[in-house]
Amino acid sequence: MSTYKVAQATAAGGPLEIAEREVPEPGRGHVRIAVEACGVCHSDTFFVDAAVPGIRFPVVAGHEIAGRIEALGEGAAEYGWQEGDRVAVGWFGGSCHHCTACRQGDFIVCENLKVPGWAYDGGFAERVIAPVDALARIPEGLAASDAGPMACAGVTVFNGLRRSVARPGDLVAVLGIGGLGHLGVQYAAAMGLETVAIARGADKADMAKQLGAHHYVDSTATPVAEALRSLGGAKVVLATAGNSEAITATVDGLTHRGELVVIGATPEPLGISPLQLIMSGREIRGHPSGTAQDVQDTMAFSALHGIRPMTETVPLDRADEAYRRMLAGTARFRMVLTMG
Repeated sequence: MSTYKVAQATAAGGPLEIAEREVPEPGRGHVRIAVEACGVCHSDTFFVDAAVPGIRFPVVAGHEIAGRIEALGEGAAEYGWQEGDRVAVGWFGGSCHHCTACRQGDFIVCENLKVPGWAYDGGFAERVIAPVDALARIPEGLAASDAGPMACAGVTVFNGLRRSVARPGDLVAVLGIGGLGHLGVQYAAAMGLETVAIARGADKADMAKQLGAHHYVDSTATPVAEALRSLGGAKVVLATAGNSEAITATVDGLTHRGELVVIGATPEPLGISPLQLIMSGREIRGHPSGTAQDVQDTMAFSALHGIRPMTETVPLDRADEAYRRMLAGTARFRMVLTMG
C-alpha cells in the first residue's frame, strides 16, 4: 500500500499533526497533484478553528498549492492536462457550475465554492486531489514556493487592482504592507500606478520604497486621509490590512469618484457615513480572490515583472510551527511548507 503524509488538525484549534494516508486515485474530472509547496494563509484558520459551517475533522488545510500532476482521472486529459504539468490551486478550488453566479460566468463568487481545506483536503500534504477547473498553469521561471502564495495572496491583490477604477498614472494607496500588501505595492508599481504604501511606523519606509512605492505614509505620525489629500487624493485605496479602524481612516483621502477596495478580512464594521460617499461619488467594493485563470494571469504577470512574495520555507513536518508563527505574526510575510 502506497501512503503519503498530511499535516492535520483533529479538533478545532488543535495542533497540526503528521499522519499517513493511503494514496487515492483521482475521480472523473480530477487530477492528483504531487505537492511541492503550500503557503500558510491566515484564512486557513477558518477551517482549522471550524469557524465556517460544514467542517469535519480531521482537517487538512492549505489553499496556496503548487506542484505537478502525477495522475489524471477519467476525462481530465480532455481539458489539455498531462502528467508532469506544473500547476497551482488556490482559494478557488473549483465551482459548482450550476448556481446563478456560475451560470452568469462569475465563478469566484460561486454559492458552492470548493475551497481546499473546506470542500476537500488541502495542500498541507504531499498529495492533493483537485478538480480540473481549479488548475492554473505555473509559468517557467516561477518556483513552486513562490507560485503557491500567488494562488491566493497574489491573485487577490492583483485582481483587486486590475479590476479597480485606477488607470496608469493614477495615485493608488496600498493600506498595509504585510502578507498581502507587500505584493500589492509591487503590482501597483508594475501597473504604472503612482503608488503610496501605508503602514504603521517609520521603520517600514525603506522596505516600501524597495518594493516600488513612490510615497510612504506612517499612519502613526500623520492622519492617513490628510496625507493622501496632500498628494492629490487617491483614485483607489487597496485595503489589505484586516483592521476596520485603519480602513475607515482612508476614506476621506479618496478623490472624487474614488474607490475603496476591501480585501483585508475582519468582522468589525466600518465606521463610514453615507455623506462621505455621496458628496464625492465614492464607492466601496469588497473583493474576493480569483479563478484559476486569474491565478494563471497573476503568475504570468509576476514572472514577466520579476515580482515575488517574501517567504520563509519550512518542511511539512514543521507545519504546526509554521502555522503558529503565522498566527503570531512573527513570520516573514508568507510561511510556505515544502514537501521532500
